Amino acid sequence: MAIRGIRGATTVAADEPELILQATHELLDAILEENEGMKPEDIASAVFTVTDDLASTFPAQAARQMGWDLVPMLCGREIPVPGSLPRVIRVLVHWNTATPQNGITHVYLRDAVKLRPDLVAAQ
Repeated sequence: MAIRGIRGATTVAADEPELILQATHELLDAILEENEGMKPEDIASAVFTVTDDLASTFPAQAARQMGWDLVPMLCGREIPVPGSLPRVIRVLVHWNTATPQNGITHVYLRDAVKLRPDLVAAQ
């Protein structure tokens, strides 16, 4: 069985814990929905990053609230590139699956669709 990476991102209107948790929950739900057969027990790990303008809570908390208690997770800062999209939550989920790489669906929501229009158009 291979480990496949699933990318996802979303944005929030403001640096408020409730908004970050809700947006992360929505993003992870969409990733689970778009990648058939994906279950928390098959997730090897997840890495979250946020832009410098988000600091009120950890996005991984939303995953724990969804039952990802045993999934190793890490949160970090995105590189603050001048002119980059603000208030972005990104995730890289490592999934143990037999699904081929071309069968993986990456998910970009809200303003984050601007980050990878090539992947959004493929959906």
